[in-house]
Amino acid sequence: MTVHQPLELHLGPLVFTGFGIAVLMAFVIAQVTCETELERRGHDAKYIGDLVLAAVIGGLLGAKIYYVILTQDVGNFLSRGGFVFWGGLIGGIIAVSLTVRARRLPFFRITDVAAMGIAAAYSVGRTGCWAVGDDYGRPWNSVFAVSFPQGAPASTAINMQRLFGVAIPDGALPTSVLSVYPTQLFEVALGFLMFLVLWRWRDHKHAEGWLFGMYMVLAGAERFVIEFFRAKDDRLIAGMTVAQLIAILFMVSGLLWMRMRNEPRARARAA
Repeated sequence: MTVHQPLELHLGPLVFTGFGIAVLMAFVIAQVTCETELERRGHDAKYIGDLVLAAVIGGLLGAKIYYVILTQDVGNFLSRGGFVFWGGLIGGIIAVSLTVRARRLPFFRITDVAAMGIAAAYSVGRTGCWAVGDDYGRPWNSVFAVSFPQGAPASTAINMQRLFGVAIPDGALPTSVLSVYPTQLFEVALGFLMFLVLWRWRDHKHAEGWLFGMYMVLAGAERFVIEFFRAKDDRLIAGMTVAQLIAILFMVSGLLWMRMRNEPRARARAA
């Protein structure tokens, strides 16, 4: 078992958390990936910076709004934590789509390269959850398990029971720090795998935008699987969480998107 310690950088009076650094790097990686791929395809990429800014604003607002809805506490909108992935993704997509429409940019071309950018950003961004000890999994008795005595929150038995509805293991005291699944690292690895798959298919012969449908399927599948290991208290139908229900909708939408953009690229251009 590994004991986790949160990452913080102190520069004089300023304190930078690992989460903040990871989020910043995630957006930088997304911008570099999208710009590089657009230029490789022979297209202008000068507007990507504006779209990334829209994604930052929409993503952060969406993540907080989703968290407020889940907790039913408006006060959490101003809390330091509580940035939820699905809310951030949906908010970012809406903000970028509105910006694309307002500036009359090539929507499907942008979504095609954004698929790779989002996957890369997700992998990098999840390192921030690991850095602060957030979004870990259920108790796990394994040499690969990790305990979070200073996590957000600490992985104590009482927190598992009160916050996540997880039964306390036999013999564990309420203040005992439990070892759990390091689901943050699972997501870092799966996010990178998504990026590699999408990168492999970047020269697909379908209409522009097809790749984003593939991203939706992969992202939905990744989230659906990881939720079985997460410490969660929002399990609904057949033990599935709200995030898993959204993941199923995301996968179905991705399949429909891929079908819609399935025609050969030359034919799509002619149309």
